[in-house]
Amino acid sequence: MKPTIIRNRMIFMAPLHLISKQLGAPLSKELQGKYKRGNARVIEGDTVKVLRGEFKGIEGKVTHVSTQKRGVAIEGIKREKLKGGNVDIYIHPSNVMITALNLEDKWRQNNLEGQKRKTSKSPQSQEQQEPVKAEKSNEQKEIPEEKEKKETKKEILGKDKKVKNEKTKQKPNSKTKTNDKTSKKGKSAKPKKVDK
Repeated sequence: MKPTIIRNRMIFMAPLHLISKQLGAPLSKELQGKYKRGNARVIEGDTVKVLRGEFKGIEGKVTHVSTQKRGVAIEGIKREKLKGGNVDIYIHPSNVMITALNLEDKWRQNNLEGQKRKTSKSPQSQEQQEPVKAEKSNEQKEIPEEKEKKETKKEILGKDKKVKNEKTKQKPNSKTKTNDKTSKKGKSAKPKKVDK
């Protein structure tokens, strides 16, 4: 399959969770330093600055995000219709830069700040880890005693199993003889009727 077909499928026929990821925009230098990440998904209420195209340099709030049109509508960027009225112009998020984030959504705020927490360790978490290490060393001292007990149990059980196996491996009785006329499929041969 041609690469262009695959690319077009990933853009125009993408599932919704991938379309949402395609609506990410780079963060400004200040926000990158604060949140330790390079980009974020654009949502309504973010302040963005247009970097490319006809409206380059214009800064405004995002009024609408369209997953269908793969773009964002920004305050102050509109086009007049011939019959009168104004229409929003949608700009692809890759052509804008986020200068201020809308942090009304607590989940988004925690997600953005969570990236920073992973890299730096707080002193409280180090204090909590020290008692855990002490508990582990106490458990390790107890383990050799438990291992000895388990080994003795295994030896006893092993002897019992050997005795049982020897009993079951006795020779078959001389009274029960196998019939040579059994078929290969395991069916027993029928006894022949003898006429007197």
